[in-house]
Amino acid sequence: MDARFVCAADSELQLARARCVALQDHLAASPDLPRHPALRSLLRLVNAELRFLSSLRLAPATPLSSNLPHLVALHLVLTHPAIRSPSRLSPLPGVDFSCAFRGRPAWVLVSASNPARLAWAPPGGLRARFAAALEAARGAPPATRPEKLLVVFSRGVGVDIARGLTEGFEAVEADLLEEFIGDSEEENEHGWVVISLDSSEELRNFRAFEIDVVEGASEVLLPSDVAVDEVSADEEELLGFWGSFAAFMEKMWKVSRELVNLDTTALVAIVSGISNGGVGKLMAAPEAETRARFKCNYKFVMDQAQYELQFPILIELRKAVEGKQCIICETVNLEFKEIVSMCGGPEENTRARHLLKQLTIVPDNPSARMMDLPTTRKLAMKNKIVFGTGDHWRAPTLTANMGFVRAVSQSGMSLLTIEHRPRALIGL
Repeated sequence: MDARFVCAADSELQLARARCVALQDHLAASPDLPRHPALRSLLRLVNAELRFLSSLRLAPATPLSSNLPHLVALHLVLTHPAIRSPSRLSPLPGVDFSCAFRGRPAWVLVSASNPARLAWAPPGGLRARFAAALEAARGAPPATRPEKLLVVFSRGVGVDIARGLTEGFEAVEADLLEEFIGDSEEENEHGWVVISLDSSEELRNFRAFEIDVVEGASEVLLPSDVAVDEVSADEEELLGFWGSFAAFMEKMWKVSRELVNLDTTALVAIVSGISNGGVGKLMAAPEAETRARFKCNYKFVMDQAQYELQFPILIELRKAVEGKQCIICETVNLEFKEIVSMCGGPEENTRARHLLKQLTIVPDNPSARMMDLPTTRKLAMKNKIVFGTGDHWRAPTLTANMGFVRAVSQSGMSLLTIEHRPRALIGL
């Protein structure tokens, strides 16, 4: 046997092992791994693939057969900025994972096959696979029913399959580079838009198609503006309207077409004295007085104060609301007002009134898929209304209520949320 064939086979196998180790290391080091079930599932698959490759001995001139290309493609899709709240892998036969794709519930199907080997029409071809996935999606319970199928080809796709998708399924091609395009700070001499791909260089070979599962999946929903009470001039003077709270308020844009839903925990965090310069005063008070004031919540409040000194929460929250229209449902509006009136100090009350002026209050209108979930202790009706109203408007919910978020995730639903750390009212 020619030594060149033996050397080529060994080289291909060593390269595959090296790529698998690199992917394994990248996944293991990801800060998202603890709260990302899809990445944990993927890491288990990568570990299994590495064991397979490590034990494999290729005969000369034997092509390498490995799942690694599919695992690499899954990683690139899972970590794409347009993919949010992915489920565990393979929730259904033929579906790689469910998620929110650009704010819409979606099932994702990924192909890493050589485009020359893909067939459309024969039995067992892609047309039958996509038709079966579409039928399953339309027949799924409301809680897990997607609005779209996202079909991704990591190595490109032939003309016949692209035509079959567009003509047979009315699919629309999705540009996966859209999130990586931005204006350069230094304009080049020709005025071209600069594309920065960084670690997503391989996405340039990807092609993706969206198939609507339900009518109106691409419709943009915008609430009508609702007026709230004005804040008096003397209240603004009392507040001073300076500092981190002012900087936060300036980031919201009430006429934006991009929405973010705020729950009660988010509103409390925004107006809390801890978040707005009250930590020094809180820590300067005698410990006995502070313990008597907060009782069993003493450690909870003081831990928040210590964390605030290291990581000011309004800086974090500004990023979540920047350039967006912030909405709250009527349930949150009433609950927040009650909590502030009972527990808030003068400045916290003033900030609360000014904050409500900048929000759009919408009626309680939870989505059908949220209401399809059973009401349990972990899936309380009040939370289903709050998060479900955000889901109705296709807006992520800014929240510290991660218990509810985990319970929804365990049900198989992909729900758009933005996590923040909690803050309490301290009576300042």
